[in-house]
Amino acid sequence: MEIERKFKPEKLPSDLSSYPCLLIQQAYLCTDPVIRIRRQNEEYYLTYKGKGLMAREEYNLPLNKDAYQHLLTKADGNIISKKRYLIPIASPAFASGCQIPSQPINLKVELDLFDPPFAPLVIAEVEFPDEEMANAFLPPAWLGEDVTKNPEYHNSNLSRKIIS
Repeated sequence: MEIERKFKPEKLPSDLSSYPCLLIQQAYLCTDPVIRIRRQNEEYYLTYKGKGLMAREEYNLPLNKDAYQHLLTKADGNIISKKRYLIPIASPAFASGCQIPSQPINLKVELDLFDPPFAPLVIAEVEFPDEEMANAFLPPAWLGEDVTKNPEYHNSNLSRKIIS
């Protein structure tokens, strides 16, 4: 199960280069249901995602490079390339009344900087262990507008966007 909230930051952290960065390329074989292939640095995956905006089923299966390259030729729409920075949230804040586990919560922002033709689009995602925590999360101000419920910011929809 994938449980995540999405944000549209207006300003990037000044120390961005100090965080781990992944180079991602992904394409979609189908968008209903979502069947995606992804290269993340030198790792390759086939992913199935169910319906939903904040919470949905997600299954990842490993691929090898040859299988990825073969499936890439069968992809529909735009191939998406982006840099993903992994930024830990030092002290996540939650609305009062949320049951917070006694163990430390290790949340991180996955900050995606899209390459052309989608640049300068930036989307930040935060994944959660459960929906209660996701709903109670009080994002740091720099994360900007919450676009979780806006399907326009799903990568599968970007893959179908007509680029002029």
